[in-house]
Amino acid sequence: MSALPNDLTSALDGVLTRFPRPVLGRSVERLIGHYREGTPPARPILGSDVDVAAYACYRMPATYAAVRSVFDQVSTVAPGFAPRTHVDVGGGTGADVWAAADAWPSLADVTVLEQSAPAIALGRRLAESAASTAVRRSTWTHGVIDTSVDSPAADLITLSYVLGELAERDRADVVRWLSRRTGMLVIIEPGTPAGYERIAAARDLLRDLGLRLVAPCPHEGACPIPRGRDWCHFSARLPRSSAHRHLKDGALSFEDEKFSYIVASPHDWRRAAGRVLRHPRKPRGQVALRLCSDDGTLADVTVSRRQGARYRAARDVRWGGEWPPADDDLIDLD
Repeated sequence: MSALPNDLTSALDGVLTRFPRPVLGRSVERLIGHYREGTPPARPILGSDVDVAAYACYRMPATYAAVRSVFDQVSTVAPGFAPRTHVDVGGGTGADVWAAADAWPSLADVTVLEQSAPAIALGRRLAESAASTAVRRSTWTHGVIDTSVDSPAADLITLSYVLGELAERDRADVVRWLSRRTGMLVIIEPGTPAGYERIAAARDLLRDLGLRLVAPCPHEGACPIPRGRDWCHFSARLPRSSAHRHLKDGALSFEDEKFSYIVASPHDWRRAAGRVLRHPRKPRGQVALRLCSDDGTLADVTVSRRQGARYRAARDVRWGGEWPPADDDLIDLD
């Protein structure tokens, strides 16, 4: 599971005590209703302190888990990537910043661009409690995404769960704008058919702009997933706190956050040899994997117990992981 860092959990718990749970619960219901509508809002949805607190409890753990999972995959294929600067566009209360600092201790200069003043206020308050110096000293800038001004410049630029909040006509311009001065651009959307379509469009545009695809794709050809019948998405499991369970009216101690993503860079990093597209199935003595392969095709691979070390490795691989492993010196016994 991917849990929030302890310092962030403690800071968030302190914030939530300021509001009665029924008030937070009603705000969560409004937020859920907005996200289910799937249409760009006419005004910022985080317009009050209670809405922002509810959002932080409802969405921050899931966003952190998804973003941290993506960063893990980036670190796997680009182990030499050690960003010092990070710009998080549309950063909300800062989940991406906390995840980036956890993934890359090299970070020294962090900026969050956000249009909601209450979200900035809460993000700053949470950041004050961070063990990471980069998070604690982060800069929070109030403003909207404006492609008419100079594009942000940073080793790492993130745009998570934002494309769907933009008008469709503006999305390509925003992706193009963010791609101009970055060492690594990470775009994440909900793991729904609509979210995947936005990611697929961004993928095609970034490739056309000359950036190299880093993850999750193991190739730069056309996506082999049949559009309209399936979609590329992944899952991150996260624990639920008692407040989280209460506000989401959930009984389970965990939840699974589904997401789609694309990572691109002007630099030529190694890509995965293959990407696991579904939860591996484990019939007796076998592991069955559905893969996107580096030759641009979909493949179904079965690893049997007779294959010894490879079989043991296959039992540990997860949905969204790389297969075969990068250090694939495993011995097959067939």
